[in-house]
Amino acid sequence: MKARALSNAQMRAADEYTIVKLGVPSEVLMRRAGLALADEVEAATKKLKAGKVLVVCGTGNNGGDGYVCAQELINRGICAEVYAAEGELSIDCAREKERYKGGYSRHICGEIIVDCLFGTGLSRKVNGVLSEIIEKINSTGAYVISADIPSGLSGDNGLVLGNAVKADKTVAIAEYKTGMFLSDGLDYCGEIALKDIGITCPPANYAQVNYGEGLQRFYNKRKRNTHKGDYGSANIIAGSEKYCGASVLALEAALRSGCGYVKFTSDEKLKYALVAKFPQVIYTNSPDLDCNAVAIGMGGGVSGQLYAEIKFLLENYCGKLIIDADGLNSLARYGADILKRKKCQVVITPHVKEFSRLTGISVGSILENPVSVARKFAAEYGVAVLLKSCASIITDGVNVAINVRGTTALAKGGSGDMLAGFLCGCLAQGMDCFSGAYCAAQTLGLAAEIASKDFTDYCVTAKEIINNLRFSVSRLTD
Repeated sequence: MKARALSNAQMRAADEYTIVKLGVPSEVLMRRAGLALADEVEAATKKLKAGKVLVVCGTGNNGGDGYVCAQELINRGICAEVYAAEGELSIDCAREKERYKGGYSRHICGEIIVDCLFGTGLSRKVNGVLSEIIEKINSTGAYVISADIPSGLSGDNGLVLGNAVKADKTVAIAEYKTGMFLSDGLDYCGEIALKDIGITCPPANYAQVNYGEGLQRFYNKRKRNTHKGDYGSANIIAGSEKYCGASVLALEAALRSGCGYVKFTSDEKLKYALVAKFPQVIYTNSPDLDCNAVAIGMGGGVSGQLYAEIKFLLENYCGKLIIDADGLNSLARYGADILKRKKCQVVITPHVKEFSRLTGISVGSILENPVSVARKFAAEYGVAVLLKSCASIITDGVNVAINVRGTTALAKGGSGDMLAGFLCGCLAQGMDCFSGAYCAAQTLGLAAEIASKDFTDYCVTAKEIINNLRFSVSRLTD
């Protein structure tokens, strides 16, 4: 899957552009949406051998889609009824309710329930009677299909607005919504089906969602007549007495990235401890400023010394620099403005709490606006941001991609070290910062998916993920 993911505001703009600029009546779009929804519901009735469908209709345009769907199901000979929420109807919803000739139910029950209560326009917390309706939908045990997005789930950020329908399937109308993939989105949407109803998006920089298509351009078929110098050099600066394992994970991942040289800079004890495990690594006493890419901060411990090392690299290094983990925490403690005075290209790879420390923005505020906050920081500081969460946001301040590859097997210590190491190897081979971050996140995420099939999310260790990088790269380049 490769497609755009729109915010609520962007979706409204696309609707307006199609209706006002292109002259497509809203009535036509609503009918198309209802018919597309009916197609998915009909397919579910056949697959599940279900006899009764209940369409729960709200008072807005999402409810209007539901009335069209219900009438179409009846026209196709499917047993369908509507449960109608009370309240003032939108113009389009009122029109379709008037056209609906089927029956109504006073109870929320059925083998299949179609959730048309709220659409992406919801911006307030759900409470009262509407929350009770959602509770009843979730408690029926029915197969639930949500129209456009599960009711109660934010289309912008995937957060539950007080209460939300937990769908088995979500029928995304026209475009994917960013909230389907962020925070609680993937847990509440279930399977996602995209339906084109003829809405045209005006030109804009939309977030891209991709399940691995197009990565072949990053993993080109190699010529036989090449040597290690053709594939770049990566310098890993990592580890401390307390966190020596971070070095191992970053080095192992970098070695599997395909770059020609991997160099390691750390304290003497750590270097001597690792030389037998990684005989192909080049061990140095100071950063190699001639390397194509440098990654710093993994397991380094927050300190003024680490901050000084990062400052030195920013002022003197001309390649591509990845700042991760305690490197980011050191920037947060001693000052991030040095990012604005740099010679090198920079990628930062924070998780949400690290990003909160770095920006001074609360975790809650970041989760409410993750795409815009990441994009703004990237533009202001002239860096690429890989904001790690259940779905990672990658941005260079203009372009945005959302990586949904991965499993909860990555929700363990060491995952970030592997990502930084593999990313360093990607950048060493010539990828730009945005592309390298995107490629590394996709590749590591798929490796976790493969490992989880064999070991389950519970039992996967970093070793299994690293060992499956070879299968991940092979699959992404097939």
